[in-house]
Amino acid sequence: MLLEVKGLHASYGSTRVLHGMDFAMDEGSITTVLGANGAGKTTTLRALCGMVKTSGEIRFAGKRVEGRATEDIVRLGVAHVPDGRGTFANLSAEENLRLGAYARKDKREVESDLERMYGYFPVLKDRRHQQAGTLSGGEQQMLAVSRALMLRPKLLLLDEPSFGLAPLVVQELFRILRAVNENERVSMLLVEQNAAMALDLADHAYLIETGRIVFGGEAREIKKNDAVRRSYLGY
Repeated sequence: MLLEVKGLHASYGSTRVLHGMDFAMDEGSITTVLGANGAGKTTTLRALCGMVKTSGEIRFAGKRVEGRATEDIVRLGVAHVPDGRGTFANLSAEENLRLGAYARKDKREVESDLERMYGYFPVLKDRRHQQAGTLSGGEQQMLAVSRALMLRPKLLLLDEPSFGLAPLVVQELFRILRAVNENERVSMLLVEQNAAMALDLADHAYLIETGRIVFGGEAREIKKNDAVRRSYLGY
């Protein structure tokens, strides 16, 4: 088991957002967290990174990580692609990618990984010297994902990667995510509003409502469950 979460509570100041969540992820898997706006999906990812106040137990690769500093969790192999993409707009695409490897000492392998990212995202190779802030929305999202992958993470946390992107761009991005998962065995925890695409990509899914998990199971079974689709997925 790569990730085990038990009794997870999370708060912003005095406002509690997560109320005792339990879930787990296998190594090499893709898991999606679905739910309405304000259900607590983004907070779940932030809690795993140590970015919000939490209580409960978070075990990653066998180690307890709750209460650790965010940078320590990153060094263990957790990379986070936040909503809004978060690229460094004034730096070039390649400078952004190199920043993703800032914690690594294996410089030769960093160069190799840079070329591998350009293999997955050839448009970034064409734009390597262009300022990140001048890239299209889809290109910026691809840059944010590839920068996180430059860390060589065991777990990639993705917050609404399809948001604001054209359908064809979303299809291409999700195709690349599947390839990265299959080729690199990078586990992924995906928060996504596009439930249909998320369930197509994921092995396992959890539905979250007001900070509580209300349903979990294999993604293909959830996709076929009419009651779940009507109640939580809006189709």
